[in-house]
Amino acid sequence: MFAGPGGWSVPLHRFGVRDVGLEWDEWACRTRTAAGLLTIRTDVSMYPVRVFAGRVQGFIASPPCQAWSRAGKRLGLLDQDLVHQAVADLAAGLDTRAELLASCQDERSLLAAEPMRYLHALNAVGEPEWVAMEEVPDVLPLWRQYAQILRSWGFSVWCGVLNSADYGVPQTRRRAILLASRVRTAEPPTPTHAQVAEPESLFGPGRARWVSMAEALGWGATDRPVPTVCAGGGPGGGPEPFPSGSRKTLTDARERGTWMPRLEGVVLQSRREGAGWAARHGARENRAATAPAPTFTSEAHRWSWSLRSNNQANATVRGIDEPAGTLFFGHRANECTWVAEPVSAPALDEEASAVPEPIRITAREAGLLQTFPGDYPWAGNKGQQFSQIGNAVPPLLAGHLLAPHLGVTLDPDDFALAA
Repeated sequence: MFAGPGGWSVPLHRFGVRDVGLEWDEWACRTRTAAGLLTIRTDVSMYPVRVFAGRVQGFIASPPCQAWSRAGKRLGLLDQDLVHQAVADLAAGLDTRAELLASCQDERSLLAAEPMRYLHALNAVGEPEWVAMEEVPDVLPLWRQYAQILRSWGFSVWCGVLNSADYGVPQTRRRAILLASRVRTAEPPTPTHAQVAEPESLFGPGRARWVSMAEALGWGATDRPVPTVCAGGGPGGGPEPFPSGSRKTLTDARERGTWMPRLEGVVLQSRREGAGWAARHGARENRAATAPAPTFTSEAHRWSWSLRSNNQANATVRGIDEPAGTLFFGHRANECTWVAEPVSAPALDEEASAVPEPIRITAREAGLLQTFPGDYPWAGNKGQQFSQIGNAVPPLLAGHLLAPHLGVTLDPDDFALAA
């Protein structure tokens, strides 16, 4: 349910499991189709459950989070009592959705009760064997209500909040998770990563350090890397150009702890194209690669790049040697941008004092930070792609949640981040 672009489906397919996704958004459906994922485009609140009876091993639901998320108006929090009532009624076989919806502040709020309609109908035929659900942390009280009902039906249930970074996702995305099973003890997967690496000991295998954005994007990784950008270029890291066309491909210079741009066949520029730099300082700053460089010192053009999670005053800003904060998309106020600051005192030369302007993250970069493949076929314009990415469950996290229920071992190499 609420299948989105395929955050749950990507690991299922890698595990060799067939799934059917229910999704209403046109562009998410197009993305799923391009990725070869079986999809029914429908409004889940209207689709009949009986067509699945007798065919379901597992049930997955990630209801829309906009009504609950801190990135939105959070009107869903005002509708909590109505949603809890809908869940209780549906668990008893009573459909009171229409009258409850009329009282909701946000029409999407009641979608969080839809999984119970499906679960009640499937439980009548002894299905499903297991359940996995995901939402923003504020939905945890609702998951606890689901847990109580599922336990009364014979399920073992665990629910709580997990940090995606603890499972190798290059993003400290916290989500309320519910796991339930009729055949095994439901419990959260064992974390594989930690903010500070933990060595192997008698008490366990240890944990690796959280995955940084630099590692995930294939920009190279060192203990404390400092990206070196020549004359105002961007963080780069692959074939995807900056929107302005000035993103440079960077190579991993591990021995220096920096990334150096490849200059062969490019024009050395001291501005971002279209940023108005030349208009302010003259056209003399564009130089051929074979010409002498502008009067930058080696220290003057060393920038530390960070990712700002949105445009709001309380936005999370993380350096590229850290995981990203939770990626918010969906409207202009929630744009993620790369921001740069000098890591050393600028030279007296005016050219060297110009810090690169903020640059919007690309869909490919955002997808990688959500652990989607680098070549994932996102459909739609930039806004539609970003909306899909921001609302999706990270496939690597989903893989950790699903593997025990499917009796398979998750291989992190199947979710190689940089592509």
